[in-house]
Amino acid sequence: MLDERDLRCPATGRPLLRDGDELRTEDGMYRYPVVRGVPVLIAEDLSLFELDDFRTRSPAPHPPANRLLRALARALPSDSRNVATSRYVARLVHELLGKDAPAHRPRVLVIGGGTAGAGLAPLLENPGLDVVETDVWFGPRVQLVCDGHDLPFRDGCFDAVVCQAVLEHVLDPVRVVAEIHRVLATTGLVYAEVPFMQQVHEGAHDFTRYTHLGLRRLFREFDELVSGAVCGPGMALAWSLRYFAVTLAGGSVWARRAAGHLMPLLTWWLPRLDRHLIDRPAALDAASSIAFLGGRRDTPVPDAEIVAGYRGVNAVPARRG
Repeated sequence: MLDERDLRCPATGRPLLRDGDELRTEDGMYRYPVVRGVPVLIAEDLSLFELDDFRTRSPAPHPPANRLLRALARALPSDSRNVATSRYVARLVHELLGKDAPAHRPRVLVIGGGTAGAGLAPLLENPGLDVVETDVWFGPRVQLVCDGHDLPFRDGCFDAVVCQAVLEHVLDPVRVVAEIHRVLATTGLVYAEVPFMQQVHEGAHDFTRYTHLGLRRLFREFDELVSGAVCGPGMALAWSLRYFAVTLAGGSVWARRAAGHLMPLLTWWLPRLDRHLIDRPAALDAASSIAFLGGRRDTPVPDAEIVAGYRGVNAVPARRG
């Protein structure tokens, strides 16, 4: 549940006051709309997004036609399968609730939570957790619109942050991770997933890919609890074949769409193999997607320790520098 007492101005870090259908700083210099109960806390000078875009487009349910198309898409074979997120999420929930009775109801921030991510249901639906779901746009689960580069929350107010398939879409992942670190309590946890062997899938809003160690270094101000592949080489191969077919289809939009929809009819079985492959060392070097679960620390993990943590099959002598 969103607690407005935890909110801060994303531009200045100052507390916000409710003023009708707005939230504002005490001096009134910064004002943010609340659209149908959803605060929009975007610092325009620091973000790609503008407040007017949200004022003119309010949250609304998906029209029946869109629901029908989505149902049809779900009925067709898919070349995507996440085989390991549920394992990591179970560990996260255990860390939050399973050891000892927590002194308070743990608070979890979800960045990019417009819709429920694959494998997150055990966390999102757990009655013992207080979950706040945010995104950069309105969505069926969004309680607050914000930019991950400037999280509009006070320091240390969350026990965990979940960031699934988001960091590849932000301009500055290091800055987003620093914000995650800031809003976490001293003993807070982070769970993140990023693509590795994946093609561009959000057009102009798709910037970055990470190897297993690349993701580990991004979260070097966290102690690793567990990490590894969540979507395996079978899914990576299926996506490659689909994009290859789309490329062969040429310049026709309809031909490309047809190729993109038809290819999974031939490759749907490849991601099903990943549940047997996901824990193999070679899968870590060829995974479609990588995950990291860790606990907040005050100093960064040394690079030599990160490099020494390589677990794939392409081991070579470590280089200095």
